[in-house]
Amino acid sequence: MLTLDMIRDAQNALEGVARRTPLHPAPRLGRDLYIKAENLQLTGSFKLRGAFNKIRSLTPEEAEKGVIACSAGNHAQGIALSAARLGIPSVICMPAGAPISKVEATKGYGAQVVLVPGVYDDAAAEAQRLCREEGYTFAHPFNDPFVIAGQGTIGLEILEQLPEVEQVVVPIGGGGLISGVAYAVKQRKPDCRVIGVQAAGAPSMYLSLHAGEPTELSGVATIADGIAVKRPGDLTFALCKEYVDEVVTVTEDEIASAILALMEEQKTVAEGAGATPVAACMFGKVKTEGRKTVCLVSGGNVDVTTLSRIITKGLSKAGRLVELTTKVEDKPGSLLRMLQVVSDSGANIISVNHNREDKDSDVGACIVTMVLETRDSRHAEALQLELQSKGYLMR
Repeated sequence: MLTLDMIRDAQNALEGVARRTPLHPAPRLGRDLYIKAENLQLTGSFKLRGAFNKIRSLTPEEAEKGVIACSAGNHAQGIALSAARLGIPSVICMPAGAPISKVEATKGYGAQVVLVPGVYDDAAAEAQRLCREEGYTFAHPFNDPFVIAGQGTIGLEILEQLPEVEQVVVPIGGGGLISGVAYAVKQRKPDCRVIGVQAAGAPSMYLSLHAGEPTELSGVATIADGIAVKRPGDLTFALCKEYVDEVVTVTEDEIASAILALMEEQKTVAEGAGATPVAACMFGKVKTEGRKTVCLVSGGNVDVTTLSRIITKGLSKAGRLVELTTKVEDKPGSLLRMLQVVSDSGANIISVNHNREDKDSDVGACIVTMVLETRDSRHAEALQLELQSKGYLMR
């Protein structure tokens, strides 16, 4: 059973192991908004806190046999580093689709990695099988009181760093992070709201709380791989039901936009899961005006290729990267005149495809497709109207 003393004990144990991450104001992201930057934690996410607290609780007999865990990447790295520091062998079962950067980092910390086809829950089943066969101790990523207590240390830090905080917004996958944070915050400051955020493509806790019991999803699909969990834990569900005020969901486009905003406005790299609280505030799912609100950016372990796709999606969502297709006469100077309209509008041309063989083009005409950088969606719409006024029909 979780207690405040367990969280305080974990906080003492983590001194010299985990960083006390900064809490910064983020006025350009939202009024009265602050960022708790767990992406700057060792291993790049909050998971180190719960992982170390769990492993230090092992008996000598359990430590000798070793520890096994399942993870999309962040818990894996926390377990691997913690086990290495304590001289305990570790095996990590990871979904085969986990970001390459997280897989390689986990191996780099000294763990044996087993890649399992499917998502987190499939990796969990394989870890349980190996646990029974080999005698390992299973370190659950969220449904464990020692893990939850470790994550709860973030709640204590937030209260110490911003005593006047009125609202804390936290990502939810299986619920271990928000369970610990909500419990710590509510024990010390009961009137402070704690709000959870899930990806709309993996809303297991959101649906479970509405159903009144833990509910398993048939599948999950989200760029926020760190919170792509089919079913919340029984312990985390009970804690969320009692201590979390509200759970909201955000779309993939909203997550991508939040990642982009964090990079541009806060100079902060966040993975999909870590950006969900900011997405919820940016898009009005959580009201922040007049309430000192802390968004917990839980991690920054995002694969570079994935980040590139997310940035592109975020720019498109914001209307800053657009693709326009039109027709021009197949005559010298026609393309130049059309591009001059684009240039005069202040848009930046990324690429132009001029195709006279397109099956939809008329005889004597060409299809031109342009990818453009624009200031925002209004700028893009104004450019389209200007082109149409010059006789260029948009496809």
